[in-house]
Amino acid sequence: MSFPYLDEVKELNETTRREAGGSFIVLSDGVTHYELAGGINGRLVVLVHGFSVPSFIFDNTFEFLIKAGFRVLRYDLFGRGYSDRPRIAYNVEAFVRQLKELLDGLGLNHVTLVGLSMGGPITTAFIDRYPDYVDRHVLIDPAGAKPVRLSFLLNFAKIPILSELALGLLGSGNMVKNIASDLFDSSMVRQFQAQYRIQMQYKGFKRAILSTIRNGLLDSFEDTYIRVGSLRKPTLLFWGRNDSTVPFDHSRIIQNALPHAEFHVIENCGHIPHFEKPEIVNPILAEFLSK
Repeated sequence: MSFPYLDEVKELNETTRREAGGSFIVLSDGVTHYELAGGINGRLVVLVHGFSVPSFIFDNTFEFLIKAGFRVLRYDLFGRGYSDRPRIAYNVEAFVRQLKELLDGLGLNHVTLVGLSMGGPITTAFIDRYPDYVDRHVLIDPAGAKPVRLSFLLNFAKIPILSELALGLLGSGNMVKNIASDLFDSSMVRQFQAQYRIQMQYKGFKRAILSTIRNGLLDSFEDTYIRVGSLRKPTLLFWGRNDSTVPFDHSRIIQNALPHAEFHVIENCGHIPHFEKPEIVNPILAEFLSK
């Protein structure tokens, strides 16, 4: 029996997905929402978002890279955005499987993977398993150096029934409020929160969030980073100096695991520097991709 999250009032189906635009593909665990655009001969860049904010987080990056001549794929992880919320364990294997099936379904390989926050462990685990698919790697404030410190509400996630009750009765407002901590610039918060709220009305979102926490996606992936570091694939690493979600001191662990990575600190910036400081991040990203 499903827990009745009262503010999840819509079903994901053909009618509701028309609002999203983009494209859809049926994979083994369900339907995935994606957008693929740009020059067909350009270097292929795949954007993988983080814990709960879907692919709109890459709006600026997506448009910039297309205009710069790259071919760009972004998609919603299962449980987020306009992708299905299947009844599976939301573990790293599920997200690696989703990415592999998406690339295979679209006939894509030899890609640059860009992993934001929780997308860091996902892209790194993908490279660990399928190294021949990936030519370059970009990490933006990646999770996985140490366990991520959760908000008071989400700390209940591993307690069955109590966590469902807390998230069901109190979760929506608190989750929207807490998402503001990703930003250093408070003037951007209102628009960011408005975009974030859209996905929360579709059934299965909170169930997916709880399953993601319970299945270790916010734990340490240091060993995986070290193994991938030994491959010495060209790697670019960004970190917002004022990140309160995945603190800046975690960057030392990632640098030790990936000592060859080109590292850029973005000042006066929180957890999502590509979103908050695109005028700084985009030129660095384009230069790295063009080498």
